[in-house]
Amino acid sequence: MRVIGLMSGTSYDAIDAAAADLTLDGDRLTLTPLGLISRGYDEGLRAGLAAALPPAATSLAEVCRLDTGIGRAFAAAAVEADRELCDGRAELVASHGQTVYHWVEGGQVHGTLQIGQPAWIAEATGLPVVSDFRPRDIAAGGQGAPLVSLVDRMWLRGRPGTPAALNLGGIANITASDGTAFDTGPANALVDAAVREATDGRLAYDLDGELAARGTVDDGLLARLLDEPYYALPAPKTTGKELFHLPYLRTALKGYEALPAEDVVATLTRLTARTVADAVRSVGASEVIASGGGTQNPVLMAFLRAELGDGVPLRTSGELGLPSAAKEAYAFAVLGFLTLHGLPGTVPASTGARHASVLGSITPGGRGTQWPRMPEGAPGPVRLVVNGHEDAGR
Repeated sequence: MRVIGLMSGTSYDAIDAAAADLTLDGDRLTLTPLGLISRGYDEGLRAGLAAALPPAATSLAEVCRLDTGIGRAFAAAAVEADRELCDGRAELVASHGQTVYHWVEGGQVHGTLQIGQPAWIAEATGLPVVSDFRPRDIAAGGQGAPLVSLVDRMWLRGRPGTPAALNLGGIANITASDGTAFDTGPANALVDAAVREATDGRLAYDLDGELAARGTVDDGLLARLLDEPYYALPAPKTTGKELFHLPYLRTALKGYEALPAEDVVATLTRLTARTVADAVRSVGASEVIASGGGTQNPVLMAFLRAELGDGVPLRTSGELGLPSAAKEAYAFAVLGFLTLHGLPGTVPASTGARHASVLGSITPGGRGTQWPRMPEGAPGPVRLVVNGHEDAGR
């Protein structure tokens, strides 16, 4: 089955559309990557999204406009991916949507909101669309994240030691092969906020780590940032830009106003590396396989290697066949495939849910597409193999 996975992360810098050919054979799911396209939001839509995100106030009218605008943008990406990557033969779209709020109080997630109306995608492509993945896990008592943990566990199955998958987006999350999974804290979220603030919006992120490379880590500021209570919470736990946003950063920088922007960015980059490395140690990982935009920042990767030490190698997902930029989108393609087959897409040990759940809602395609269901009692896949990298688990 050819599936298009659509993803826009907490950095909301682009919509990633990854196409995969997925084949289920007993307990083995084989993924053949067909490629990735990435399209940025137009400036008006991105500015509207940025203005509506917490801690800013917004209106239901603006949420409706954003839901429609983002849905149309996702639809355009899906149409292009079907045409360019699938030769017009895609059979399913799995859309994560754009997270705009994750409601966490007292360590418990009470709700979540991903927008990008799937009806626009179904109408434009004629394909069924699986969307709204997170709420079902939350309804079952889970954190609703990290949802890629099931895919990570299947993918890492058979690798020696205790491998861990790491995603470095706006927020960093980790999945260990034993099922432990959680958000470690900010990856790029605070760095991006600092860069936008320092450049009056001229730059959105630290391209190639250039600012961090020119700066010096301030130990006092780093110690203050590490006092954030979130880092000490037990897993499972999730966080987002509801906590790690520009006002949070401004509060943390009080008394450090004279610190050069380069030093602030270097310190925040070290914060990400330190908190991720602490999380890796907490799960006893023997190797780390990283993906996401943060892998393109050589300073962050160098800091992380230094924090992990020689005993825990740091690799990228591309070395195992899943391009770093596309890995999350491919993961949601897999989750959409599982949903369409009536198979659970969560690991209770990862999210804290009472039980595993079939995720999401299905918007039928324009042709009234019928979707496959697994026979009653049939087992689902336990191993994910990337075609051409069958030995990655050894």
